[in-house]
Amino acid sequence: MLNDKIEHYKKTKTELKNTPAHYKKEFEWLKEVDSLALANVQQNLRAAYNKFFKQGAGFPKFKKKGIKDSYTTNNQKGTVAITDSTVKLPKIGHIKARLPSKINGLIKSATISRTPSGKYYVSLLVETIATTLPKTHSNIGIDLGLTDFIVLSDGSKVANPKFLSKLQDKLAREQKILAKRRAVAKANQRKLSDSRNYQKQKLKVAKVYERITNCRKDFLHKLSFTLIKNHDVIAVEDLNVKGMVKNRKLSKAISDSSWSTFAAMLNYKAEWYGKEVVKVDRWYPSSKTCSGCGHLLTKAELPLQVRSWNCPSCQQKHDRDINASINILNEGLRLATLKTVGTTGLA
Repeated sequence: MLNDKIEHYKKTKTELKNTPAHYKKEFEWLKEVDSLALANVQQNLRAAYNKFFKQGAGFPKFKKKGIKDSYTTNNQKGTVAITDSTVKLPKIGHIKARLPSKINGLIKSATISRTPSGKYYVSLLVETIATTLPKTHSNIGIDLGLTDFIVLSDGSKVANPKFLSKLQDKLAREQKILAKRRAVAKANQRKLSDSRNYQKQKLKVAKVYERITNCRKDFLHKLSFTLIKNHDVIAVEDLNVKGMVKNRKLSKAISDSSWSTFAAMLNYKAEWYGKEVVKVDRWYPSSKTCSGCGHLLTKAELPLQVRSWNCPSCQQKHDRDINASINILNEGLRLATLKTVGTTGLA
């Protein structure tokens, strides 16, 4: 569909309004596929085009087989359902599955995906009522870092687990073997898809990546929920992660930390459970400001390698990261108050 849109535009300078139904005569196997799955593909392509023309996103790309294999189908009158040990899908029927103990709510859609390691997952979109968590009357400021994943305004620190670094040696070994098997296959003029040894090794590499991803997600989910559960207002710095990863020396460590994913988890969990996440401007001088008296140091007075300092005004001793998190909390509470006052004024 994407290729036909591109070719049509080259010839006519207009957009082709094509649908999956136009291809069923040429490709008979499309009749065997769930029609709602095809309709969702059409919607995804339309959304990609809208983002390109209206929001300035990248032009829609072709989806390569084996990179991110997935499809989405909708639930219509029980076509998607679950039992204790199976999931029911349109045109397929019941498939054995390991599911959570209980799913509350109306199933709206299901996305079936296959990971590079060969595992299949079904993600269910469920419409339900989120139960808000009780108020704790506790607020916290968060300073994100690399040595410590987060430093909190109450003085506690959470170490950075560095999952990629821990498995870096194993990953490098498996990738080196994969490169050798790729070279052997090319030397024998065999396609990589026909080389069993290459495919076996490719699976091993995929499993190492999968373990890194799963460990990281588990850590981020548990930490974000703990913060949301125990605090009413969470203030966090709005970092420019895309710009920061351009630093070659720090890009790998920043990517391993997954700050953007962590911030996204905090945001949607706060919305679910009735808490508030306040983003503090990235240019706010949280590290260079004394949390006791408000004295502001210059960049020359506080270079990055200095991790603790004494305020020249009030003589208070500061841990650089804890001081930053306290300032982030204070600024976050100020912004939250202004937001509340503004909302009340509008009402």
